Amino acid sequence: MLKAILETERGTMTIEFFEADAPLTVKNFTDLAKRGFYDGLLFHRVLPNFVVQAGCPDGTGAGGPGYSIPCELTGENQYHDRGVLSMAHRGLNTGGSQFFICHSRDQTSHLDRKHTCFGRVTEGLEVIDAIRQGDRIEKISIIEA
Repeated sequence: MLKAILETERGTMTIEFFEADAPLTVKNFTDLAKRGFYDGLLFHRVLPNFVVQAGCPDGTGAGGPGYSIPCELTGENQYHDRGVLSMAHRGLNTGGSQFFICHSRDQTSHLDRKHTCFGRVTEGLEVIDAIRQGDRIEKISIIEA
């Protein structure tokens, strides 16, 4: 089982991945994290009671890793609940490095099976609420348990 420790200015979150549901998305995210791609990047989009979004190398929401990955939308965990990590994209099969973490189910259920859910925050949920636009990811560490 893969896990991640996502350290931010506002606190630390522990993430468990949905490897069975979204193996390509999990591999993409963990490979980028292992390379240090996310370290120092901004949370460039923060919408209260919706999502916090990061993963854009230029901080504008328009950047990515230089390639796209396919969406994985058919697994059992493809529901945007509080604390779920999901791949941001500009349309089907255009995700790359940008991801968001859901504040609540109230405003995110319409994203189900449209964006790939690939993990869940299991510790540090309160950090999601504390993050402000412009805060940074300090480091994402991948742990193979």
